Amino acid sequence: MNNDILIVTHSGDLHADLVVERLHARGARPFRLDLDQFPAQYRLDIRQRDGVTGGILHHLPSQRETSLANIGAVWTRKSGEFRFVSGEELGPQERAFATAETHHILTGTLLSLDAYWMNHPMASQSAMWKGEQLRRAARLGFRVPSSLATNDADAVRRFRVDAGGDIIFKPLSSPSLGADEVDPADRIVPSLATTLITDAHDDMLDSVREIPGFFQQYIAKRHELRVTVIDDRVFAARIESQGDERTRIDYRDFSAEIDYRAERLPAEVERMCHAFVHAYGLRFGAIDLICTPAGDYVFLENNPAGQFLFVEQLVPELRMLDAVADCLIDGARRKG
Repeated sequence: MNNDILIVTHSGDLHADLVVERLHARGARPFRLDLDQFPAQYRLDIRQRDGVTGGILHHLPSQRETSLANIGAVWTRKSGEFRFVSGEELGPQERAFATAETHHILTGTLLSLDAYWMNHPMASQSAMWKGEQLRRAARLGFRVPSSLATNDADAVRRFRVDAGGDIIFKPLSSPSLGADEVDPADRIVPSLATTLITDAHDDMLDSVREIPGFFQQYIAKRHELRVTVIDDRVFAARIESQGDERTRIDYRDFSAEIDYRAERLPAEVERMCHAFVHAYGLRFGAIDLICTPAGDYVFLENNPAGQFLFVEQLVPELRMLDAVADCLIDGARRKG
């Protein structure tokens, strides 16, 4: 194989660690760009002439390097906060400029690559907005919950009445509520799970005047599904979230020992999952679905950079790490 595989992530990404192992075992040449070590531990030398971009990325500790011309596939896994040589010596304005300038130069460099992307940054950017996802999913044939985005507490109260049952609140930007963006000493709460809104929350609803909130009709569940689309392959895991009170509303409480197992989706549901991800130009997506007591499938959301290792650890027959490695190798080969 004549093409390198660029992996853009951060140094704590176990997903990348395990895929790199598989790439090496298959004779591929991965080059890892850990953003939390960039640019301090890398040398960037990029030239443009007559509309052609070339140059090298060099990892200083390992002395490994890759030529831009030799990158045939890119896996954009996770972001990270840049690290600069001067470190804490940078003042606030210096750091702000250094971060913005580094982001601009690096992104411009990456977007110049003619490579197989999982996923292309522009596709991921367009695919991350949950409100738009619901509209697109419905147009593709999914059932979606009724929803409300508002900064009017009375609108929430009316929505709850109109829903004819329970509603939920969930943060859209991050379940960490921004905690991962501030120093530990400045964190108020670590996270907020999807929350069932009851009469006890009525006095709290006025807080949406400060920050608009997102509310949805609560859908009763038989079980939940995490569906991971990797290029042309669809991996579905059934999550028995109703088996424990801690996961009844939001299955992401991993202190609860609930069952996960491989699931064969109905052909039409699998087709819709595949079509949804590819409608954005993505090659990877992690979709959350509900299966209702009546057997209907309801779309909740898609994460274009979602976690999947926890699913494979719980359901080892879903060999998603191998699938990612195979797609990157095949994609790089086709670009060779």
